[in-house]
Order: sequence, then C-alpha cells, then structure tokens
Amino acid sequence: METENILKLIKREVVPAVGCTEPAAVSLCVAKATELLGAIPDSIIVRLSANMLKNAMGVGIPGTGMIGIPIAIALGALIGKSEYGLEVLRDVTPEAVEKGREYIATHDISVKLFEDAPSVLHIDVEVVNDTDRVRATISRSHTNFIYLERNRDVILSESRAADADTPAAAECEEDVRLTLRKVWDFAMLTPLADLNFILKARDLNMAASREGMAREWGHSLGSTMARHGHKFFGDTPASKIISWTSAACDARMGGAPIPVMSNSGSGNQGICATMPVVAYADSIGADEETLTRALILSHLTSIYIKQSLGRLSALCGCVVASTGAASGLVYLMGGDYDNVAAAVKNMVANLTGMICDGAKPSCSMKISSGVSTALMSAMMAIEGHSVTSAEGIIDDDVDRTIRNLTSIGREAMRATDLYVLDIMTCK
Repeated sequence: METENILKLIKREVVPAVGCTEPAAVSLCVAKATELLGAIPDSIIVRLSANMLKNAMGVGIPGTGMIGIPIAIALGALIGKSEYGLEVLRDVTPEAVEKGREYIATHDISVKLFEDAPSVLHIDVEVVNDTDRVRATISRSHTNFIYLERNRDVILSESRAADADTPAAAECEEDVRLTLRKVWDFAMLTPLADLNFILKARDLNMAASREGMAREWGHSLGSTMARHGHKFFGDTPASKIISWTSAACDARMGGAPIPVMSNSGSGNQGICATMPVVAYADSIGADEETLTRALILSHLTSIYIKQSLGRLSALCGCVVASTGAASGLVYLMGGDYDNVAAAVKNMVANLTGMICDGAKPSCSMKISSGVSTALMSAMMAIEGHSVTSAEGIIDDDVDRTIRNLTSIGREAMRATDLYVLDIMTCK
C-alpha cells in the first residue's frame, strides 16, 4: 500500500506544465472564473499572496514575447482552458496574443497583493460583466481550487471539495510520510515497469533543452556554454550537465511555448531534478533501467524535501531540486544509500540560504550553480567525504539535516521574503 501511495504521490507532483507555474496558475484561475461567467469579462481583479506575486512578476509567458501577470490574465480569460491544468495556455497563437494586448489596453485588470493570505500560494480572482460576477480561488497548490462562486451562489467551497474522487481532495490529503531511506528503497526496489513513466520527464525536459540551445531564449546561458564552455570547462560531464540544464531553463523562463515536466509545482525544479541526471547518464552510457531509477531517486528526494519546506518560500527551489539531482548522480556513480545521505549533507552545507527573488530568465544562473554543486557534492560523497555534525546546521541524522534546511527556508527566511518583494515592487 505504501508503494502504491508513493507512486500516486510522484505522479501527482511530477506533471507537465507550459511556462512558469505561478503565472500559469493565475491563468488557470482566471480561465475557470471566465468559464463560469460564460462570457469574456469586462473587468478582472486578481489578488495574490506575496510569494505568488514575487514569482509571477518577471517571467516570460509562453508564446507571447511578453513578461508578467497582465498578459497571463488576459490570455487566461480569452483562450485559457481550465481542463488543461498547468498547460492552460497551450492553445496560444499570435492572433490570441494580439487580442491579449488589446484586452489589456481596453479592459480593467487589477493585480493586488493579498495581505495576510491564508497560504503562501494563494490566488483569488473576480471576473465581472454587466450582469454577473464570479469568484474563483486557488490555494496551497497550483491547481487546487478551494472556492467557486457565481452571483453569490457558492458552487464549491473547501468543505464541499472533500469528494474523494476530485483532484482537490487528493491535494489536501496528508502526503506519504517519507524519509530518505524510504526514498532510496522505493527507487531501488520498485519493479521497473511501475517506474518507466518517469522517462517522460527526460523526453519533455530534453526537448526544452534542445529548444534552449537552438534559439536565443532568456540569457542564453545554455547555448553560450555549449558554444564556449569547452574553452573554460573542457568537454566534460560537468559542462554537459550545466549546458543541458541551463538551456532548458533558458527556454522555459524566456517564454518558449513548450511543456516541461515539473516537480512539486515548479517547472524549474522539474528541470533541475531531471537534466543533470540525464546529462550524466548520457556521458557514461548508462542503460535505461539505471537512468529510470536515478530519475525516480532525484525526483522523489526533491518531493520529500518540499514536503516540509512548502510549495513556495524564500529559499530558491534549485537548492531542493539540485539536492535531488545529487542523489541521482551518486547512484549513477555507483554509490549506495550512505553515499546519497552524505551528498545530501554536502548540499545542505553549501547552498542553504540562496534566496528566491522570483521566477525570471536569470534563474538559469542559479540552477547552474545548484547543479554544479550537486556534481561536486556527489563526487565528495563517493570518495567518502561528508560534512559532519560539527559543522554548521548539519546533523548526524540526514533527515534532521533536511528539516534544518527546510525550517530555515520556511520560517527563518520569512522576513527575507517580504524584504525581497518590497525591493522588487518598489524599483
């Protein structure tokens, strides 16, 4: 039963998404409200929690060549389909983008900070026309609708959302309680046929990486590394890991209209948990079973850490996903559970405190820092070197070490989060 529940957990947390998941979730909420309204709204009011506002402000919206929340809202109302989930804008076209620009210029779109939002991930949308008003609310996870109302008629409230067959109920259920040992055992012992679905993450994120190499997206770190990295890094697994991973992030943050496989509600985290493992496996010629188990280990380690950190925080998500990648790299290097635990400690000792200042093209630089550290941490672990409990926040128990990391990101960095948002909104 626990194996089945872990499988369900991974399949719920590792899903395709088009574009950054925060503006995608805003588009999704607007699309749902518009569908309930039954017409294109005359005005739209969107209130966002601080973390949602921070993460949606500066990122490219797929297929638009535009940045930020207003175009995500306009397209959600004009062409968004809530049935697509985080791929809500998959049908975007140049004509739709032009209509979105016109909508922004001629209609009232209001984006506000939701003070004291009940969750760090919270979206409240009201859409209005001459005769009707609809309200839709997403909270706690990117696709979890907790409230729907049309003209004061409550269609869905959190208490009514507890239908066991609905995705909302699944989002609200307590997750499987993981430990790093459970993560390792699951990745190693589960029949391969039950795990092959994770190869879709390789396929989608590799396609995003190729797109990032082929065109100028974002800051083009991946393609720059591919062109010039050999001069500085050599033709090595390290340069391949950095270039392949950052290229996928370049494409996603730059607004390429392609899906990536996300992890725990973040496309960048999905990329970061996938591409270092795929790149290193390619470098050493690993077989498909080894790659599959390494990807499961990487993604499930990331999910485990996010369980106690939360969906959004002041801690950059690449810290979490790179730690997952380090676990996968250790396995590809022939390591065992103790080596994985050592690599996790090495990661926590190095990257704790990296701030999240929103989703944006320069995320590829942070991801490159994270995956470089993942490779270094894995190499140290394979050689028997681990940061000890005499040093900083590291504990002898690896699960306590992880909780030390997540408590800092979730609690201790709250003031940092607000200060970062204040800087971003006052520039």
